[in-house]
Amino acid sequence: MGPLAGIRIVEIAGIGPGPMAAMLLADMGATVLRVTRVEDNGPGLPKPPEFDLVMRGRKSVAVDLKSPEGIALVLDLIEKADGLIEGFRPGTTERLGIGPDEALKRNPRLVYGRMTGFGQEGPLAKVAGHDINYIAITGALHAIGEAGGGPVPPINLLGDFAGGSLYLVFGMVCALLEAQRSGQGQMVDAAIVDGTISLMAMIYGLHAAGMHSLKRGENLLDGGSAIYASYKCADGEYVSIGPIEPKFRKILFERMGLEPTMDDGPETAARLAAAFRTRTRDQWCELLEGTDACFAPVLSMAEAPAHPHNAARDAFVTIGGVVQPAPAPRFSRTRPDLPTAPEAPGASGREALAEWGIDAAKVAALAGSGAISLPDLQGAA
Repeated sequence: MGPLAGIRIVEIAGIGPGPMAAMLLADMGATVLRVTRVEDNGPGLPKPPEFDLVMRGRKSVAVDLKSPEGIALVLDLIEKADGLIEGFRPGTTERLGIGPDEALKRNPRLVYGRMTGFGQEGPLAKVAGHDINYIAITGALHAIGEAGGGPVPPINLLGDFAGGSLYLVFGMVCALLEAQRSGQGQMVDAAIVDGTISLMAMIYGLHAAGMHSLKRGENLLDGGSAIYASYKCADGEYVSIGPIEPKFRKILFERMGLEPTMDDGPETAARLAAAFRTRTRDQWCELLEGTDACFAPVLSMAEAPAHPHNAARDAFVTIGGVVQPAPAPRFSRTRPDLPTAPEAPGASGREALAEWGIDAAKVAALAGSGAISLPDLQGAA
C-alpha cells in the first residue's frame, strides 16, 4: 500500500538526511533496500537498532563495497531499481564504481539521488561539515536567536531534514515522474545549502522589502513581537500565542481579560507576561485552547503524543514498542501500511536479496567470498 507502492529504491547507507529521505520514501510504500558496509554498526550516534527510527520500513544487506563482487552485486540491484540514494562526498561513488555514469549505463531509467551538504561542485563541495555549518552560510542560522544573543541552531531540523531530506525526496519524485514520460533517468543534486536557501524565500523577500531586520529577535516571526511568542505560566510551563491578525488578537485579549491593543512592543509583552504568570498552563488551555486566539501549549516530546489532537489523528504510532511519528502526509485512497521496525544493519540480507531476484546460489557464493555478510551464517559459525 501507499502511493509509492511498486517503486524500488537502493539506498547506499549514510548518515542524517540520506536515511531520513529513504525513510520518507519507504513510509509512502516504496520498497527500499539499504546497502550497508560489512563493518557497519549503524550510522550516526550509537544506539540500539529499535531506537534508530529513520531506519524503519526497510530491509538491509551488508556488502563489502571494496570488493569487485560486492560492487557487481550493487550494480545488479541498481539494474532492478527505479532510484538510488547516496550521501557520500562528491566523487566517492565514482571511485567505488557505482557513480551516476556506471549506474545509468546499467539502468538508463534510474533516478540517481545525491545528498550532500554543499553540493556536487563549488569551493566547499568536498569539505566536511554538519547541519550547523550548512545553514550558517545561507543566512538562516544568523536569523535565529534571541535579541542581543548569538545564533541558535534549531537542532538539525532546518538543514539536514528540511533543506536536505525533503528536497532530495521532492527532487527524486519529480525525476521519477519525468522518467515515466521520457524513459530516461537522471542525477538529482540535493544540497542542504540549496534547500535551506529555498526555504528562506519568504524571509529574503521580507528583508528586501524592508520588513525584516537583520538583527535577531526584532522581527514579527523571530521573537521580536509580543503577540508571536511563548510565555511562562504559573507552574513554570510555557504557552505559545500567534494572533497576528487583529480579529484573532481581539479574541485573545478579551478572553484573557485584557484591553486589546495593536502595539506589539515591550509594554504589551510585559502585560502578557504578567497575565500568563497568573495561571498554570493547563488552566490557560481550558480558557484558550480550541478558540481562534491562535494559542497552543508548548509540549515536550514526552507530552506531545498524548495531546488530544495528536491522539485523535493518530499522529504518533507505536512500532516495536517504541512511540514514534506516524508517516505523513495522509492519503484518502492509497494509505500506506504501518512501517516495520528498524533492524540491525544487514539483518535481513538473505531475505532482501531474494525479494530483489538474487538467487540463493549466488547469495551463498557472495557470502562465501566475503562480498556480503549474512548474520545467520555468522551465528552458525
